[in-house]
Amino acid sequence: MWGIVGLGNIGPDYEDTRHNVGFDTVDALARVHRVRLRRGRAAAVLGEGEVKGTEVVLAKPLTMMNASGVAVARICYLYDLQPENLIIVVDDINLDLGKLRLRRRGSEGGHRGLRSITERLGTKDYPRLRLGIGAPPGDVDARDYVLSPFTKPELEEAQAMIERARRAIECALTDGFEAAMNEFN
Repeated sequence: MWGIVGLGNIGPDYEDTRHNVGFDTVDALARVHRVRLRRGRAAAVLGEGEVKGTEVVLAKPLTMMNASGVAVARICYLYDLQPENLIIVVDDINLDLGKLRLRRRGSEGGHRGLRSITERLGTKDYPRLRLGIGAPPGDVDARDYVLSPFTKPELEEAQAMIERARRAIECALTDGFEAAMNEFN
C-alpha cells in the first residue's frame, strides 16, 4: 500500500490558494480513480482505493500545514506504512509555476510542512512531489503569497500542473520513480 498525502490548509479561507495544490492533487486522484474521501481517524480526510492497480490511501491532513507531520505519522501508524511508501505532494515557491519535481528523498527546502513530517517520522527519506507555484513578487510577503489564489492568467497553468502531478503519481506507482522522474521532472 502507498500513502499519497497532499499538504494544504483546511477551511474555506484556504481553498483554491497556492498553498493547497497538494490537496488539489489528491482531489484529482480521488475523482479520476473514484476514491471516496471522508474524515478519518488520523486527523485527516482519507480515502482507500486503487490507483492503476496499486492499493493506496489518499489523505489530506486536517492539521494546519505547519503541523502536517502529526497527521502523516498517524496515517503511517494506522496503515502500517513505511516512509518510503509515502508520496507527499506539496507546493514550492522555488519552482516556476507549472514545474514538477519528484524525488525519492530530500531536504525540506524551507517548507514547514515538510519539516514537520521529517520531525515526526524521524527521517528525510520519504518521496515527495513538489509543485511549482513560483516566487512571490519582490514587494509581497511569502506567507501572503502562498495563501493567495492564483491570478486569472495563472489559473490555467496551475490546473494543468495539478493534472500533470496526478499523472506523475500514477506513473511512479505503475512504472517506478525513475520513469516518472524522467517523464515529469
